[in-house]
Amino acid sequence: MKMFTKLALVSSMAISANAMAMQSMDDAALSAATGQDGINIGIGISKIEIEKVLIHDNDGLQTSTGITGATGTASTTSSGAIVIKGNGQGTAATNPNFANGIVITAPMDATGTAVDNTRALTSHNLADLTIDTDKGTGTNGAFLNVAAAVSGLDIYIGEIGVSGSNAASTTVRRGNDAANYNAILSGLTIKTGVTSANIQLGAAPQGAMIVLNTTMQGGLEIKNLGIIDSSTKQGTGDGTASNRAAGQIYLDSIKVSDASNANLTVNAAVSVVGKEGSNNGYLRIITGSGATTPKTDMYIKGVHLGSQAAASIGDVEVQGLQTYYFDGTANVKGSMITISGH
Repeated sequence: MKMFTKLALVSSMAISANAMAMQSMDDAALSAATGQDGINIGIGISKIEIEKVLIHDNDGLQTSTGITGATGTASTTSSGAIVIKGNGQGTAATNPNFANGIVITAPMDATGTAVDNTRALTSHNLADLTIDTDKGTGTNGAFLNVAAAVSGLDIYIGEIGVSGSNAASTTVRRGNDAANYNAILSGLTIKTGVTSANIQLGAAPQGAMIVLNTTMQGGLEIKNLGIIDSSTKQGTGDGTASNRAAGQIYLDSIKVSDASNANLTVNAAVSVVGKEGSNNGYLRIITGSGATTPKTDMYIKGVHLGSQAAASIGDVEVQGLQTYYFDGTANVKGSMITISGH
């Protein structure tokens, strides 16, 4: 009997301990147990592939856009689409990303070893996130804060064109009319350095939803950019006799950095402005930080007119580029971009 009593006592103690372990822990208890508040997330992705991206314009070109001189079909049924598809730069033999639409890779080899430490996070992750919540100040001051560090990236984008949209489907995939397609960009490659951003949702006391304030190591480089003019294309457009290919302005590379510096200052605030009166809202991007905004140097290498095979007319260099925008009271250094639907 004593044995059963002892077993019952041990069992009750075990049940009580488990019950305590399953109770929810407040933020203070979590802090004491782990040594920190909030959540840290490491995104260990080395490569992202996207077959195709389509942006559907469901009402086509409208006569009510307010821009004079525009011509084209104005019909609510002439849905068009911007298509980012496969067939990137070079050949399948020289570029492993040739057959893919959009490929995003961190600067690491197949074994996960950083091949360019100046462009890789110490963690070797694609991105590291630190997430916290705060009650803020005043009425409705609470907000979510996400601090993000993003690895330098190699971004391969395939051919970009315009096409007719297929009719909306009952499935997720809608697609485009392959017989009604014109290329506008041959594709491009973008090379970035390590960047950081701070995202706030809710009250956003930092003054914007997303704030970028960092230095991109090694600057920004865009390679293999071809701008295509299909208005000159004849026949099949394959470049053989009587089948003139579309014209192209092809740039070997564009490098951008701060003036007289190898790195690029990235300073921007992204906000979503809501409805106010007759204005239904828009996305606003403000770059620069007033008087401290550095000038920019740009070097365009290999300018080919007509086709990629045409001889280059030379290189173009721009030194000390500075933009300004009106902030409501004066012209300040930087730029303001607004994006809205119509």
